[in-house]
Amino acid sequence: MTEQHQDAATAAEQNTTHFGFKTVAAQEKVSLVANVFHSVAAKYDVMNDLMSLGIHRLWKRFTIDCSGVRPGHKVLDLAGGTGDLTALFSRRVGPTGQVILADINESMLNVGKDKLRDLGLVNNISYVQANAEALPFADNSFDIITIAFGLRNVTNKDAALRSMFRVLKPGGRLLVLEFSKPTEAWLSKVYDLYSFKLLPAMGQLVANDRESYQYLAESIRMHPDQDTLKQMMEDAGFSQTSYHNLTGGIVALHRGYKF
Repeated sequence: MTEQHQDAATAAEQNTTHFGFKTVAAQEKVSLVANVFHSVAAKYDVMNDLMSLGIHRLWKRFTIDCSGVRPGHKVLDLAGGTGDLTALFSRRVGPTGQVILADINESMLNVGKDKLRDLGLVNNISYVQANAEALPFADNSFDIITIAFGLRNVTNKDAALRSMFRVLKPGGRLLVLEFSKPTEAWLSKVYDLYSFKLLPAMGQLVANDRESYQYLAESIRMHPDQDTLKQMMEDAGFSQTSYHNLTGGIVALHRGYKF
Protein backbone atom coordinates (compact mmCIF):
# COMPACT_ATOMS: atom_id res chain seq x y z
CA MET A 1 0.00 0.00 0.00
CA THR A 2 1.42 3.40 -0.95
CA GLU A 3 1.76 6.27 1.52
CA GLN A 4 -1.06 8.10 -0.28
CA HIS A 5 -3.39 5.11 0.09
CA GLN A 6 -2.42 4.70 3.76
CA ASP A 7 -3.28 8.33 4.41
CA ALA A 8 -6.66 7.86 2.77
CA ALA A 9 -7.32 4.74 4.84
CA THR A 10 -6.39 6.55 8.05
CA ALA A 11 -8.73 9.42 7.19
CA ALA A 12 -11.56 6.98 6.52
CA GLU A 13 -11.01 5.34 9.90
CA GLN A 14 -11.30 8.74 11.54
CA ASN A 15 -14.46 9.42 9.49
CA THR A 16 -12.91 12.39 7.73
CA THR A 17 -12.01 12.90 4.11
CA HIS A 18 -10.82 15.51 1.64
CA PHE A 19 -13.00 18.08 -0.07
CA GLY A 20 -10.44 19.58 -2.39
CA PHE A 21 -7.59 20.62 -0.11
CA LYS A 22 -9.85 20.85 2.96
CA THR A 23 -10.37 18.08 5.51
CA VAL A 24 -14.06 17.62 6.27
CA ALA A 25 -16.35 15.08 7.89
CA ALA A 26 -17.11 12.24 5.50
CA GLN A 27 -20.85 12.90 5.54
CA GLU A 28 -20.27 16.61 4.95
CA LYS A 29 -18.38 15.87 1.73
CA VAL A 30 -21.45 14.21 0.24
CA SER A 31 -23.49 17.39 0.54
CA LEU A 32 -20.59 19.65 -0.48
CA VAL A 33 -19.97 17.67 -3.67
CA ALA A 34 -23.71 17.61 -4.35
CA ASN A 35 -23.81 21.40 -4.14
CA VAL A 36 -20.90 21.67 -6.60
CA PHE A 37 -22.62 19.56 -9.23
CA HIS A 38 -26.05 21.12 -8.69
CA SER A 39 -24.28 24.39 -9.44
CA VAL A 40 -22.32 23.31 -12.53
CA ALA A 41 -24.84 20.92 -14.14
CA ALA A 42 -26.36 23.39 -16.60
CA LYS A 43 -22.96 24.50 -17.94
CA TYR A 44 -21.15 21.18 -17.49
CA ASP A 45 -20.88 20.20 -21.16
CA VAL A 46 -19.86 23.68 -22.30
CA MET A 47 -17.18 23.87 -19.61
CA ASN A 48 -15.85 20.41 -20.48
CA ASP A 49 -15.35 21.45 -24.08
CA LEU A 50 -13.69 24.72 -23.08
CA MET A 51 -11.49 23.24 -20.34
CA SER A 52 -10.16 20.39 -22.47
CA LEU A 53 -10.40 22.07 -25.89
CA GLY A 54 -12.71 19.20 -26.79
CA ILE A 55 -10.10 16.54 -26.03
CA HIS A 56 -12.38 14.94 -23.41
CA ARG A 57 -14.40 13.54 -26.32
CA LEU A 58 -11.33 11.69 -27.62
CA TRP A 59 -10.60 10.33 -24.13
CA LYS A 60 -14.17 9.03 -23.90
CA ARG A 61 -14.08 7.45 -27.36
CA PHE A 62 -10.84 5.71 -26.41
CA THR A 63 -12.61 4.37 -23.32
CA ILE A 64 -15.41 2.95 -25.46
CA ASP A 65 -12.88 1.39 -27.83
CA CYS A 66 -11.14 -0.31 -24.88
CA SER A 67 -14.37 -1.55 -23.32
CA GLY A 68 -14.97 -4.56 -25.55
CA VAL A 69 -18.64 -3.60 -25.74
CA ARG A 70 -20.78 -5.71 -28.06
CA PRO A 71 -24.44 -5.81 -29.12
CA GLY A 72 -26.59 -7.19 -26.31
CA HIS A 73 -24.28 -6.13 -23.50
CA LYS A 74 -25.60 -4.60 -20.29
CA VAL A 75 -23.56 -1.53 -19.33
CA LEU A 76 -23.48 0.65 -16.22
CA ASP A 77 -22.28 4.21 -16.86
CA LEU A 78 -21.63 5.21 -13.26
CA ALA A 79 -21.37 8.88 -12.29
CA GLY A 80 -22.44 9.24 -15.90
CA GLY A 81 -23.52 12.84 -15.50
CA THR A 82 -24.68 14.37 -18.75
CA GLY A 83 -24.51 11.10 -20.63
CA ASP A 84 -21.59 11.34 -23.08
CA LEU A 85 -20.51 7.72 -22.55
CA THR A 86 -24.09 6.51 -22.32
CA ALA A 87 -24.81 7.92 -25.79
CA LEU A 88 -21.82 6.10 -27.26
CA PHE A 89 -22.62 2.84 -25.47
CA SER A 90 -26.29 3.00 -26.46
CA ARG A 91 -25.38 2.87 -30.13
CA ARG A 92 -22.94 0.00 -29.57
CA VAL A 93 -25.16 -2.31 -27.50
CA GLY A 94 -28.10 -1.92 -29.88
CA PRO A 95 -31.74 -2.85 -29.30
CA THR A 96 -30.89 -6.09 -27.47
CA GLY A 97 -28.59 -4.36 -24.99
CA GLN A 98 -29.13 -1.96 -22.13
CA VAL A 99 -27.27 1.02 -20.71
CA ILE A 100 -28.00 2.36 -17.24
CA LEU A 101 -26.95 5.95 -16.63
CA ALA A 102 -26.44 6.27 -12.88
CA ASP A 103 -25.45 9.37 -10.95
CA ILE A 104 -25.82 10.43 -7.33
CA ASN A 105 -26.67 13.98 -8.40
CA GLU A 106 -30.23 14.60 -9.56
CA SER A 107 -29.35 17.80 -11.44
CA MET A 108 -26.68 16.07 -13.51
CA LEU A 109 -28.97 13.12 -14.15
CA ASN A 110 -31.75 15.40 -15.39
CA VAL A 111 -29.39 17.20 -17.77
CA GLY A 112 -28.22 13.85 -19.11
CA LYS A 113 -31.75 12.56 -19.52
CA ASP A 114 -32.86 15.64 -21.46
CA LYS A 115 -29.78 15.54 -23.70
CA LEU A 116 -30.12 11.87 -24.58
CA ARG A 117 -33.82 12.20 -25.30
CA ASP A 118 -33.07 15.14 -27.60
CA LEU A 119 -30.66 12.83 -29.44
CA GLY A 120 -33.46 10.28 -29.85
CA LEU A 121 -31.75 7.75 -27.59
CA VAL A 122 -34.60 6.36 -25.52
CA ASN A 123 -35.21 2.66 -26.13
CA ASN A 124 -32.24 1.02 -24.44
CA ILE A 125 -31.34 3.55 -21.72
CA SER A 126 -32.50 3.64 -18.10
CA TYR A 127 -31.75 6.24 -15.43
CA VAL A 128 -30.98 5.57 -11.78
CA GLN A 129 -30.00 7.97 -9.01
CA ALA A 130 -27.44 5.95 -7.09
CA ASN A 131 -24.51 6.21 -4.70
CA ALA A 132 -21.41 4.45 -6.08
CA GLU A 133 -20.54 3.21 -2.60
CA ALA A 134 -23.75 1.17 -2.32
CA LEU A 135 -25.04 0.36 -5.79
CA PRO A 136 -28.73 -0.71 -5.86
CA PHE A 137 -28.20 -3.59 -8.28
CA ALA A 138 -28.04 -7.36 -7.92
CA ASP A 139 -24.73 -9.19 -7.89
CA ASN A 140 -23.27 -10.05 -11.31
CA SER A 141 -25.53 -7.67 -13.26
CA PHE A 142 -23.28 -5.90 -15.78
CA ASP A 143 -20.91 -6.85 -18.58
CA ILE A 144 -19.16 -3.47 -18.42
CA ILE A 145 -18.97 -0.69 -15.84
CA THR A 146 -17.47 2.71 -16.58
CA ILE A 147 -16.89 5.66 -14.28
CA ALA A 148 -15.52 8.72 -16.07
CA PHE A 149 -14.30 11.75 -14.12
CA GLY A 150 -16.41 10.67 -11.16
CA LEU A 151 -14.33 8.50 -8.85
CA ARG A 152 -12.34 11.41 -7.42
CA ASN A 153 -15.59 12.90 -6.08
CA VAL A 154 -16.58 9.73 -4.22
CA THR A 155 -16.09 9.90 -0.45
CA ASN A 156 -15.07 6.26 0.11
CA LYS A 157 -13.39 5.12 -3.09
CA ASP A 158 -12.53 1.67 -1.71
CA ALA A 159 -16.19 1.00 -0.89
CA ALA A 160 -17.20 2.18 -4.35
CA LEU A 161 -14.71 -0.11 -6.07
CA ARG A 162 -15.94 -3.06 -4.01
CA SER A 163 -19.53 -2.20 -4.93
CA MET A 164 -18.62 -2.08 -8.63
CA PHE A 165 -16.86 -5.43 -8.34
CA ARG A 166 -19.95 -6.97 -6.74
CA VAL A 167 -22.37 -5.93 -9.51
CA LEU A 168 -20.01 -6.77 -12.38
CA LYS A 169 -20.52 -10.14 -14.07
CA PRO A 170 -17.70 -12.71 -13.98
CA GLY A 171 -15.59 -11.95 -17.04
CA GLY A 172 -16.79 -8.35 -17.07
CA ARG A 173 -14.54 -5.33 -17.01
CA LEU A 174 -14.37 -2.03 -15.17
CA LEU A 175 -12.97 1.08 -16.84
CA VAL A 176 -12.06 4.12 -14.75
CA LEU A 177 -11.34 7.28 -16.76
CA GLU A 178 -9.99 9.96 -14.46
CA PHE A 179 -7.59 12.85 -14.15
CA SER A 180 -4.25 11.61 -12.90
CA LYS A 181 -0.59 12.61 -12.48
CA PRO A 182 1.35 14.00 -15.47
CA THR A 183 4.40 11.92 -16.31
CA GLU A 184 6.73 14.86 -17.03
CA ALA A 185 7.79 17.56 -14.56
CA TRP A 186 7.40 20.38 -17.06
CA LEU A 187 3.87 19.25 -17.88
CA SER A 188 2.99 19.18 -14.18
CA LYS A 189 4.06 22.81 -13.83
CA VAL A 190 2.06 23.91 -16.85
CA TYR A 191 -0.93 21.88 -15.68
CA ASP A 192 -0.79 23.40 -12.19
CA LEU A 193 -0.78 26.88 -13.66
CA TYR A 194 -3.73 26.02 -15.86
CA SER A 195 -5.69 24.26 -13.10
CA PHE A 196 -5.30 26.80 -10.32
CA LYS A 197 -5.26 30.03 -12.31
CA LEU A 198 -7.11 29.62 -15.60
CA LEU A 199 -9.70 26.99 -14.64
CA PRO A 200 -11.31 28.94 -11.75
CA ALA A 201 -11.23 32.12 -13.84
CA MET A 202 -12.95 30.28 -16.69
CA GLY A 203 -15.54 28.96 -14.26
CA GLN A 204 -16.26 32.48 -13.10
CA LEU A 205 -16.50 33.84 -16.64
CA VAL A 206 -18.64 31.11 -18.20
CA ALA A 207 -20.58 29.63 -15.28
CA ASN A 208 -20.35 32.47 -12.73
CA ASP A 209 -18.93 29.94 -10.28
CA ARG A 210 -15.26 30.24 -9.36
CA GLU A 211 -15.50 28.17 -6.16
CA SER A 212 -16.87 25.02 -7.78
CA TYR A 213 -14.12 24.97 -10.37
CA GLN A 214 -11.51 25.69 -7.71
CA TYR A 215 -12.77 22.55 -5.94
CA LEU A 216 -12.62 20.53 -9.16
CA ALA A 217 -8.97 21.55 -9.64
CA GLU A 218 -8.13 20.66 -6.04
CA SER A 219 -9.99 17.34 -6.24
CA ILE A 220 -7.79 16.33 -9.17
CA ARG A 221 -4.65 16.88 -7.08
CA MET A 222 -6.05 14.87 -4.16
CA HIS A 223 -7.02 11.88 -6.33
CA PRO A 224 -4.78 8.79 -6.12
CA ASP A 225 -2.04 8.57 -8.74
CA GLN A 226 -1.93 5.87 -11.40
CA ASP A 227 -0.18 3.14 -9.43
CA THR A 228 -2.13 3.83 -6.25
CA LEU A 229 -5.47 3.51 -8.04
CA LYS A 230 -4.31 0.33 -9.75
CA GLN A 231 -3.52 -1.16 -6.33
CA MET A 232 -6.88 -0.02 -4.95
CA MET A 233 -8.63 -1.85 -7.78
CA GLU A 234 -6.67 -5.01 -7.02
CA ASP A 235 -7.53 -4.69 -3.32
CA ALA A 236 -11.21 -4.52 -4.32
CA GLY A 237 -10.88 -7.86 -6.15
CA PHE A 238 -10.13 -6.88 -9.75
CA SER A 239 -7.66 -8.92 -11.80
CA GLN A 240 -5.40 -8.12 -14.75
CA THR A 241 -5.46 -4.45 -13.82
CA SER A 242 -3.64 -1.98 -16.04
CA TYR A 243 -3.67 1.67 -16.97
CA HIS A 244 -3.00 3.73 -20.05
CA ASN A 245 -1.81 7.32 -19.74
CA LEU A 246 -3.52 9.83 -22.00
CA THR A 247 -2.23 13.32 -22.83
CA GLY A 248 0.96 12.80 -20.88
CA GLY A 249 -0.76 11.36 -17.82
CA ILE A 250 -3.11 14.29 -17.32
CA VAL A 251 -5.74 11.59 -17.67
CA ALA A 252 -5.40 7.83 -17.19
CA LEU A 253 -7.70 4.99 -18.20
CA HIS A 254 -7.58 2.10 -15.71
CA ARG A 255 -8.98 -1.33 -16.56
CA GLY A 256 -9.69 -4.34 -14.42
CA TYR A 257 -11.56 -7.62 -14.79
CA LYS A 258 -13.71 -9.78 -12.53
CA PHE A 259 -12.84 -13.46 -12.68
